[in-house]
Parts: sequence; structure tokens; C-alpha cells
Amino acid sequence: MENLVEPFVELVRRAATDLPADVESALRAAKEREEPGTAAAGALEAILRNVELARERSTPICQDTGLPIFYVYHPRGMGTRALREQIERAVVEATRRAYLRPNAVDPLTGRNSGNNLGRSFPSFHFEEWEEEFLRVDLLLKGGGSENVSAQYKLPYAPLKAGRDLEGVRRVVLDAVYRAQGKGCAPGILGVAVGADRGGGYVCAKEQLFRPLNDTNPVPELATLEQRLLEEANELSIGPMGFGGKTTVLGVKIGAYHRLPACYFVTVAYMCWACRRARMEVRDGEVVYG
Repeated sequence: MENLVEPFVELVRRAATDLPADVESALRAAKEREEPGTAAAGALEAILRNVELARERSTPICQDTGLPIFYVYHPRGMGTRALREQIERAVVEATRRAYLRPNAVDPLTGRNSGNNLGRSFPSFHFEEWEEEFLRVDLLLKGGGSENVSAQYKLPYAPLKAGRDLEGVRRVVLDAVYRAQGKGCAPGILGVAVGADRGGGYVCAKEQLFRPLNDTNPVPELATLEQRLLEEANELSIGPMGFGGKTTVLGVKIGAYHRLPACYFVTVAYMCWACRRARMEVRDGEVVYG
């Protein structure tokens, strides 16, 4: 297999320093909705200026560059061990170049590894597919937004939330309300309906890879996504919790088979800095998207 360390470093750089076009567009639209001179408008102006400076100077959009989550889709016969080793070398180099902040902390000693490598750090997901090219998707998930992610087990008596989409709606709105501005709102919600307790968080984070302007192929979920987006923004929590019209930029929901005894709803809260990037290798040519 060819050496892809430097292209992987570039993938990390792009994710850390250049906000995706759909997210930036949503932030600009949010700014236009706010009243000029308000704290909400000022927060969004500062966010957008930060995005511009990060892109111009190739510096991280946020000081918390998060946990790198890699989804690697590889052709049949391509060894995943070599891919993992090269990505890990790229993460170390990206950290040395300050595209990533050292974030991997041993929970027993409190020591930072200094290079973003550790047990389950970064996070890897490998999948063999039928295509003849390699695709790597990267999401950088910050700790502030991770702290306000949530999971509910339906039925949930405090909200009278049953095992149906209305129950899902109630607990997702509750998660947004409880987060307030602590997750660096306006946020993006990845929601998993079903799965097991541990898998729910994995599936919910996978929804964060979806573009904000896509449409859920499941009609009832598409309807629920739009309704939750509108109702979450009616909570008036606003950017950074300062009040305003934009609390959430997008809601993405997936439904996953569950055990008969379990009905989990998992909300992966993502801050406004939804940093994701994609790289494909086709016939030796590297393309970023």
C-alpha cells in the first residue's frame, strides 16, 4: 500500500481549520435572523470571524480539537493494520504541527500522552465495501459538546414520553433545554433511535457526518427532524446561551433495530464547530471533499 501519511495529515488539517461549507452557510443564515446589536448577533459575528481567521491562517477553529473519529471505507483486500498505522502517524504529525491539541489523557494517572495517541484514542471504524477506492471520513468531537450529550430510556415518566416518535421528540427537546448554552450553541444534534446502550452513542455520532442540507430518506424521520429544528429554536436559548432565534443548526435522526426490552434515544450534541472532512484515494490520486 502506498504511503498516505502526508495526505492523512492534510485531512486532519482541513477538518481542524476549515469549517464545512454547509455549516458556515447555516451560521451566516443564523446571523441574518438575529436582531442587530444583540448578544446573539454579536456571538455569531465573533464565531464567523473566527472561522475566517482559522481558514486564512490554517489554525484550529477551536482550541479543543476534540477526539478524532475516523471512518475508513476500504476495498476488498486492503489491510486495515497498515491504514491504522499510517493514520496514527499522521495524527502524531498533525499534533506536532499544532493542527491538533494534545487531548489524550490517561484516566488513572491524569497524564497527557502528548501526541493524541492512547487506548481508543483516536477512534477508528473500518468497513470493507464493494467500491475499488479508499474513503476516509473524519469528525473532530470536542469535549464541551460531549459533556452535554444525553441518553434516555423510553418510556421516560418525567416527560410522559412513550415508546414512539412523540416520545422521541419530547426527550430530544429536553436534551437541548438541559444543555442550554453549555455545549457551545448553536448546536447540531445527531440522534439515534434504538440500538443498544453503548451502540446508541456510536450511531448518534454517525448522524453528524450528514450534511445539514440533506433530507432524511425516511419520511417520518424527515418530518421529525424539521419539527425538532423549529421547536428547539423556539426555546430561545440562542448562541452560547445568550438568547436569540438560533439554538440548533440541524437535527439528524437515524433509526436502529433494538432489543424488545429496550428503547433508547441517544442525543450526540455537536457544537457549532462541526468539524468534518473527507478524503478519497482513486487510482493513486487523493481528492478531498
